[in-house]
Amino acid sequence: MLNKPMASPAPSPAPESSAPNAQLIDLRAPSLPHRLAECLHVSEPAAKVACVHALQAAWRAGGLDPAVGVERDPINLPGQPEKPELIPPQKVPRRRADTLPGRAALIHALAHIEFNAINLALDAAHRFADMPPAYYADWLQVADEEALHFALLSTHLATLGYAYGDFPAHNGLWDMALRTAHDPLVRMALVPRVLEARGLDATPLIVDKLRAVNDLRMVEILAVIERDEIGHVAIGSHWFGWLCAARNLQPETTFRQLLVDYDAPPLKPPFNLAARRAAGFTEPELDWLGGL
Repeated sequence: MLNKPMASPAPSPAPESSAPNAQLIDLRAPSLPHRLAECLHVSEPAAKVACVHALQAAWRAGGLDPAVGVERDPINLPGQPEKPELIPPQKVPRRRADTLPGRAALIHALAHIEFNAINLALDAAHRFADMPPAYYADWLQVADEEALHFALLSTHLATLGYAYGDFPAHNGLWDMALRTAHDPLVRMALVPRVLEARGLDATPLIVDKLRAVNDLRMVEILAVIERDEIGHVAIGSHWFGWLCAARNLQPETTFRQLLVDYDAPPLKPPFNLAARRAAGFTEPELDWLGGL
């Protein structure tokens, strides 16, 4: 586990947004928790993207009070659009990339993951008081990059004749946010280091499918997403290690025990060991994964 504060990866440039209600965002909100709550409550996707980019800009300009230690009212149901229809995970149709509808459904699923990831990053910064200012800076950066990813995927989906909301989806990511809402250590273990790390494992397989159908633009977008997601998992690894050190816990054994205690999604090969190593997984952890 990391033994010193990790320098956060450089944020990706954020595109301008033409969201119709972006002008309703209050740029004069007095504190970081207030502004985080605003963005969490936004339902319309383009407006949420605009809210997050404006929030990150305000934070980087030094115009927000981080209000460290101030208790926050948890937001257990963030804003979501009317579509996509949310159904149980096991009922989401399988997606094949060798047909146009199948490829669109695959890209839509990725966009839905990124939309939920925006809310997860905002929630990580909003829900947990008494963390160092660097923690909030890290999760604002993550939210900003997830918003960029969603915008890139939505734009590409439109070139195929589809839009976000055209396919059903599930709410599994936010369900995990609620299961880990009581403790930042559990959140850092099970969201970045399990759910997002699974995305790192899946990316090479998805890239192969997209290359086979010559969707080179999506391959480019996934390269951006993979680069940023390595940083996101690394941020989770850093703060998990920091919290373990603060509580005199051994990170590797604690991580494995949390997988059992919270019935986390099973870890299945193939694992993207190079990406996981770059994201803060230790060599003993990688050896353990290699034995699964």
